[in-house]
Amino acid sequence: MDQVLPKLLPLLAALLYVVGALLAKRATDFGVGIWRTAFIANLISAAIFALLLPFGGTFHPGLLWQPALVAVFYLLGQFMNFLALQHGDVSVATPVMGLKIILVAVFTTLLLTSGVSLKMWVAAGLSSVAIALLNRTDGTPHHHVGRTILYAGSSATMFAIFDVLVQKWSPAWGLGRFLPVMLGFTALFSFVFVPFFHAPLREIPRPAWPWLLGGCGFIGLQSVVFVSTIAQFGAATTANVIYSSRGLWSVLAVWVVGHWFANREQHLGATVLRWRLAGAVLMMAAIALVLV
Repeated sequence: MDQVLPKLLPLLAALLYVVGALLAKRATDFGVGIWRTAFIANLISAAIFALLLPFGGTFHPGLLWQPALVAVFYLLGQFMNFLALQHGDVSVATPVMGLKIILVAVFTTLLLTSGVSLKMWVAAGLSSVAIALLNRTDGTPHHHVGRTILYAGSSATMFAIFDVLVQKWSPAWGLGRFLPVMLGFTALFSFVFVPFFHAPLREIPRPAWPWLLGGCGFIGLQSVVFVSTIAQFGAATTANVIYSSRGLWSVLAVWVVGHWFANREQHLGATVLRWRLAGAVLMMAAIALVLV
């Protein structure tokens, strides 16, 4: 079972993320705004991560700076992710997030060895081609693709650093201490978003709440499933490769069931979605190359 769970849980997290992304994207159509979305998402995520407290561990008052620093990277990564979803398409943002595994490998290589291997450069090249394919259009309107790639790439960078630090520091704390404390800091830091709300939370349109709470709930749930897998079993590289399959699932979900979420991407045409599917597959190939 210990060999199956580290592979099964990241796959579950990938599927949960796609559902959450589609729901969160739908919520943006009601004008909720990125600041209120991120704030609510972090409060919900903190509540979900608190469920890990019974798993126990050791509290280290003198090392509180560790979960606090990790919380900053989590907050930045999540915020950039919501920016990508708000300004762009799910079928572009999610595959680009797959860059995280390559960035994890690059950061590890730069920190622990003297240089970057040839296969890493090849993987980076494949990733660049994948991004170009994700950017292809057939003349139909596309929703800020360049900006979406920038935001999603920045989010991948923040989460890559986050993964490395979780794997490094969580063993000394234990599953039931490091992650709940870290998300507690994230919820606390999220209050800096309040002055940037364009309207109070009570003015969020009633029809937006089911989509907003559902999206934030699924994204928080996938976070606890994925991050707990890394904290408990390690093997961040393997977990990230399986988790990166969300790029494929996102394109397929938009294509097949996007209309359930009133998603505009279905109207981009079959040609655009085929290019994005090809880009997602190529991104997966680049990620797999990192493991060879």
